[in-house]
Amino acid sequence: MKVGILSDIHGNYDALAEVLKKAKNKGIAHLLVLGDIVGYYYHPDKILNLLSDWRFDLIKGNHEGILANLQANPSIEESIRLKYGSGHKKALEKLNEKTLSYLFSLPQKKTVLIDHVSFELNHGTPWDPDEYLYPDAPKEKIIRCNSDQHDFVLMGHTHYAFSYKCKNSIIINPGSVGQSRQKGGFAYWSLIDTENKSYELMKTPYDASELLKEIKNIDPKNKYLSNVLIR
Repeated sequence: MKVGILSDIHGNYDALAEVLKKAKNKGIAHLLVLGDIVGYYYHPDKILNLLSDWRFDLIKGNHEGILANLQANPSIEESIRLKYGSGHKKALEKLNEKTLSYLFSLPQKKTVLIDHVSFELNHGTPWDPDEYLYPDAPKEKIIRCNSDQHDFVLMGHTHYAFSYKCKNSIIINPGSVGQSRQKGGFAYWSLIDTENKSYELMKTPYDASELLKEIKNIDPKNKYLSNVLIR
C-alpha cells in the first residue's frame, strides 16, 4: 500500500487540496497526519472536510494545544494573534464543539501498523512533542530517534523535510504542507510504499494567491504570514 505522510497543514486549504490531488494520482490509499491542522491560516474546517474523504490517522500538534488554551482562556487571544496570526481565532469560530473536542482529545503520539510495516507518529521528537529536530541537528541526536520497534519514525513540527536511515528504522520528517519554511509556493509531504519500504520526499506546487489576499485582509500587520509563503 502507498501511504502519504503529511504534517503542519495549518489551515492552508489550497496547499492541502493540491497535495491530495497528487496523492490520489499516485495511488495513495492511507494518510498519516502528524498534527497542526490549525494555526496561522484560516480554513481548518475545509481541511477536515478534505481529510474525511480518506482513510487517515491523525495525532495532535502543538497548535491544537494552543487552540485548547485559547478556548479555555480567551484573554490570551491578542498575544496569540500577534505571534501566529488569526488562525486559532478562526478555528474557534468555524469548528463546532464536537470537532474541537475531537482535536483536543487526539493522542500526542501513535503507532500505526499497515501491511506489517510499523509507523511511529510524532509531532516533535519521540521523547518530546514540542522539541524541534532540524535536518542539520547533530547526528547523535537524529540517531536517538532510532527505534527497534518501528520501521519508520515520523515527525513534523520543524516545517523542514528530511530523511535519515538508522540501524533499525528510517526517520522521516515530511516538512510542512501548509507553511513550508524551505521554499514558498510548495507543499512538502512524503510517500511510503509498504510493499518494499521505499519512500520519497514530495514537493507539490500550489497557488497561494488567494491565501495571500486573505492574509492582507485578516492579518495585514503580520508580515511573516505572507513572507514565508513567497520566500
